[in-house]
Amino acid sequence: MRSLGDFRRLLVILGAGLALVTFGVGVSQAGTSAHATTSAHAKSQALPRYGNPAGHAAIPPAARAVSTSHPNETIGNGQPQSCTSAAVVRAVAKGGIITFNCGPKPVTILMTAEAKVVNTHRRTVIDGGGKVTLDGGGKVRILYMNTCDPKQHYTTSDCWEQRWPQLVVQNLTFEDAYSRVRETKTSDYGGGAIFAEGGQLKVVNSGFINNRCYRYGPDLGGAAIRALGMYTHRPVYVTDDTFRGGQCSNGGALSSIDASWEVLNSVMTGNKTTGRGENPAASGTPGGGSGGAIYTDGDNYNVTINGSLIRDNTAKHGEGGAVFFVVDSGKGVLTIEYSTLHHNPTGGYDNRPGIFDDVDQKVTNPTVIHSSL
Repeated sequence: MRSLGDFRRLLVILGAGLALVTFGVGVSQAGTSAHATTSAHAKSQALPRYGNPAGHAAIPPAARAVSTSHPNETIGNGQPQSCTSAAVVRAVAKGGIITFNCGPKPVTILMTAEAKVVNTHRRTVIDGGGKVTLDGGGKVRILYMNTCDPKQHYTTSDCWEQRWPQLVVQNLTFEDAYSRVRETKTSDYGGGAIFAEGGQLKVVNSGFINNRCYRYGPDLGGAAIRALGMYTHRPVYVTDDTFRGGQCSNGGALSSIDASWEVLNSVMTGNKTTGRGENPAASGTPGGGSGGAIYTDGDNYNVTINGSLIRDNTAKHGEGGAVFFVVDSGKGVLTIEYSTLHHNPTGGYDNRPGIFDDVDQKVTNPTVIHSSL
């Protein structure tokens, strides 16, 4: 397993009812509801809610949805046809707080181009109000943030692990997104729906349904989200989200290198890896196949899973049917609290059911607190 940190620096000198969506309101121990209604196709019926309603992880303020009462940009003029891919791309490029006004009913916006965050904007917030689905049409990655991309403007002398910008995604559905980028030394590979390198990322009450990224590659991953070299003083927050039906070489839902995560009151089900040969790739194989739901690698990082359900994910040709956690050097802890991990088969070796945990080339047991594995 290898970290890309040095390379980047050189560039710059439970049951089926919980599986998809639920209609209950989940309230955290902190006394706040992080849920909001989200549906791509509902009409007059109550809109479904994402996340795990049985999860009761306390949600820290930094992991909660942010206020959008004073938006900087509003996509649409009240008519569904005014909410277009081009309008989303323009709004994201402008940054700030972005909301939608697409009419009273849920809408699906077919994305024909990737929306890219400009690094000079300190924060970009995209709030679908529980009514908006961004659909990649099986061809397009939907969101892109990269502090190491000169086209999006460098803002520090070392783009890797810088603090800003921050991307916040809330009350949205991402569906049928696809990253076709193959793994090379210079490509921004992985991340079917969202690719984020550097800065901060938070995703709240959002659904990721049937997203994909390229089938093979030893480090390529993240059918829903790929995070690289993120700000070290804050994890990537995944709060009250649902990940279903994702497929990627590694990490059928989430994948990262040099990024910490807090996965809170979320659901991951029916995701799978498509790679073969693991990392580094075995002779005669294209590589990949680990982390049916979550694949993480790098130096000095932690992953916490709290109040979450991870079920029926598969790593057929690799390790970690649910979670693949490898720290190449330094310290790192995988913590599973008040969560359920059930039936996450793997074709390789798991040192706990559904989990492969390795720190400094030593197989390590995760910290498990009041959880079912």
